[in-house]
This record gives sequence, structure tokens and C-alpha cells, in this order.
Amino acid sequence: MSGFGLRPSNGVVLGAILVLAALFRLHDVQQPLVDAFSWREASTAMMADNFFLRSWNIFFPEVSWTGPGPAYQGRELQVISYITAMLYAVFGWDEMFGRLVAIAFGVWGVFALDRLIERIWGAAHAHAGAFLLAIMPGAVMIDRSFLPDPAMLSLVTTGAWLYVAYLQNDRIPLLLAAGLITTIGVLAKLPGIAAVVPMTYATFLILQRRGKLSLRRILQILPVSLIAGALILVYYRWAHYLGTNYPPYHIAGSGYLWSDGVAKFVSEGFYIPATWKIASNWLFTLPVMMLAGVALLAAPPTTPETAPGRAAWFFHVWLAGAALVYFFAAREIKTNPWNFHIFNVPMAALAGRGLILLSSIGGERPGGIRSRALRLAAITAVVIVGGSIPGLTLMKTPYADSGHKLGERLSELSQPGELVVTATPTIGDPVAIYYSRRRGWVFPPGGGENDWSMLLADEDAIPTLEALRAQNATWFGITKNARDMQRRKLIEYNKALIAHLDRTAERVVDDDTMLIYRLAPRIDAASN
Repeated sequence: MSGFGLRPSNGVVLGAILVLAALFRLHDVQQPLVDAFSWREASTAMMADNFFLRSWNIFFPEVSWTGPGPAYQGRELQVISYITAMLYAVFGWDEMFGRLVAIAFGVWGVFALDRLIERIWGAAHAHAGAFLLAIMPGAVMIDRSFLPDPAMLSLVTTGAWLYVAYLQNDRIPLLLAAGLITTIGVLAKLPGIAAVVPMTYATFLILQRRGKLSLRRILQILPVSLIAGALILVYYRWAHYLGTNYPPYHIAGSGYLWSDGVAKFVSEGFYIPATWKIASNWLFTLPVMMLAGVALLAAPPTTPETAPGRAAWFFHVWLAGAALVYFFAAREIKTNPWNFHIFNVPMAALAGRGLILLSSIGGERPGGIRSRALRLAAITAVVIVGGSIPGLTLMKTPYADSGHKLGERLSELSQPGELVVTATPTIGDPVAIYYSRRRGWVFPPGGGENDWSMLLADEDAIPTLEALRAQNATWFGITKNARDMQRRKLIEYNKALIAHLDRTAERVVDDDTMLIYRLAPRIDAASN
């Protein structure tokens, strides 16, 4: 570990933290994509499949839930899905590879955070912050999910670490590496742009304290920053072009301040009640939030280890940068809560600071070291037992299990090249299409500006079905617990649609979990 500036004793502690981070993330690694994030995971997994099976062009990410395709979409740079596709090419298909790639990024992110905090606040706080990131339920849950966010957070944290190291020791290769890695991190997921805020703060503070804030130094940094900004702008302009010029005309993400309007955000209280529920139930949980609150009430560390060349408020500023991203994208982040991952770095760092503060009370008294160790163990137990375990249990619940089973049954019944239509426990979730190993449509069909998380009334649902039949849809699978965002069950709300299917299609499967119909060729209008 000496190459990373670690003394042997610190290396042992960090090694133990990384093992803990890996164990937390590897638990249930073979779980299918049926947890609380199944919707987004299935789409990410489909893009990996399509790189592997159809085209290796990383600039044309493609899903399988909008018909026979091609179904290109405007999305972030597919770092995790592309690496996963390469593993498929070597080892064969298994969605577990997606989780493993995400976990690898997540564990590296814990390491990078330790190295970053050590440069800002010293070794003790580094280990405390890395420990919290290793076990925080939101960080663990997102890092074990087939999502782009683990790559984003890991890369921007690494970029921030290398950039702070450059500011402290003037090594140009570190600046170049920081620029490249941070750029890829922001391309992997746009919320990573929040890390630029503390990096900018560190630039002026560290250089000023070192007496090296000069026009020459700024001109050294500026070209790297401009190139990074240009690459990010060009890529996301391309993603916008792709999503607006190719069917199904879909750009990932919605619910931004500029599209919804300030009045909408204000009327919803910037979605703070929903965000609080997410944060307290599983993202951070109350024990971690209380530790971070303690840190926010105290000043940052000012020990000799953190003097000059340090930026003591770095993680406070990172939290402010993440809050700024939230301000402009509150509805999107609340709706797709893996986007909160950018908050996990400052929350872990601050909670680690709180852990140090609370465990240090009375440390100088006789027997203080023993009481400090006991207090540290007690706080740790509360964080894990009262926060991490319940939060992870909640989020790992197999909410989409019947969708997974529906997909596997469709895979058995259908032939390669046949198109499927599916309605799963959460309307709009493409998990059944993914496990069918076919292409097809969610029902109602998704893409564009349509809200496909809501059921259609029968007078619209039947013509929509017939339009899909006209596009050669062969199978229609429904889980009996399929519900939309208003909690309406399809088999109860769309009784006329079910009756229409019974008249015009063959009911192949009808059990406690699902209905599957084989669709006959399109009927003429008179039959409706």
C-alpha cells in the first residue's frame, strides 16, 4: 500500500474496511434483478445485452422494451454496461456480472474516499469516513445494483482525490489523470458534476495557503478543465440528439426545474417530504444522519495533520454541490433515488467526522481509551443493526419476483425473434422482457413523453394492444399483481382488455402468478 501513501498500520485498517465493504456488497450478489431498483437495472442490463449481441458502438445504447428496434436512447456513457458486455463475450451471459462490475467500482470508491479524506482531514477521519461508506445502506444498495451510478461515484471520488493530491504536490500527471477520470465519471452519470464544486473550492484555498495561487498555475489547470467541460457538453448534446431523433424518442430522466417550472417545484416543497422518507428509511438512515448532524454542528478538524495545504470544508462544499444538483433536478432524483448516490461521499465523510467526535468524548481521562473503544463499538452497532441491516432488507425485497418468473416462462414458450408484451408488478418495469431474452414492449408502451407507469382505460388499452399485434407482437404476459402508480391492478382495472384477449388470443398460462396469451394475427376492426 506504500504506493498510495499508506503506512503499514493504516494499510491494515483500510484493508479490513475494504473487505467489509466487499462483504456487504457481495451479499446476495446472485439475486436476480428483482429488488427495488429492478426497473432501471433491467434497462441497464438490456443495454449490455445489445452491445454484446447487436453492436459494440458505445455511443448507441439500446434497450429492448420498445419493439423490434433498433431502440436507441439518449443516456449517459455506458461504462458499467459496456464492461459487463465485454465480460459476456469472455465468460458468457449472466446478469450477475453487472452486479460484480458495479461492486468492483463501489469497493474502489471506498478506497478512493479514504485516500481523499486522509489528504483533507487526516488518517483517523479517513478510516472513519471510509468505514461509513462501506456500510451505509444506500451506498451498499446502489453499489450492488446493475446501474451506472457506482461507476460515477467511484470515478469522481478518485478524480477528486488525485486533484487534491496535485494541488498539494504540483505533479502534472496527477492533474491529467484527475481530469480524465473525473470526466469519465461525469459522463457515466451527470450528477457527478457536483464534485466539480468542492474541487473548485479546493483549487483556490489550497493554492492560496501554499502561496502558489498565480496566473501561471491557473493557466496550467484551465486547459484541462476546458477540455473536460467540452467533452461532457459534446457527449450530452449527442445523447440529446440521439434521444430526439431516433425512435422511441426517449431521453433518460425527467422532472427538472427548467421543464416543470419553479411553481411546480415550490408547490411540491421541492419534494423534500419524499426525500426525507428516502433518506431516513434506507439511503442514509437516522443513525448516519445523526452522526453527520453532529459533524455539521462542529468545525472541521484543525489538527497539525490537516494544516497547510488542506481544504477543511471540502466535504461541506461537496454536500452543497450535491444540494445544488438536487435543486435543479429534485423530481428526477426523488423518482429515481439511485441519483442520490452523489450525496453518499459527503454524508460518509461527515458521519465519519461525527463518529470521531462522539467516540472521543472523555478520551483523555483515565481509562478513556477503553471507554472510547466501547463507545465506538456501540455507535457502530447502532449504525449497522439499526440502520444498514433494516435499510438493505427493505431494498433487497424481491418486489419484481413475479416479473422475473413471467420472463423466464416467456423464454420457455417463445421462439427467438418473437416479440413479447409484458405487464409486471410495477407497470412499466421491463424486467419480464429482459428475462424473456426477447425484444418487445412494456404495456402500456413506453418511450417519448408518455407516462407508461400508468394503466390505460380499456377504450385506449384495446386499440393499443391491437397496434402492437399489428407490429407482430406474439405473446402478451401479465403478472396478476401488476399495478400502476395509482395502485390499480391491471386484471381488475382492465377487465374489458382481458375479455378482449380471451376472445382474440389463446390463454396459454393461467396460474397464481401470471396470465400468458399467444396473440393471433391482427383481427379486423369488426371483431372489436
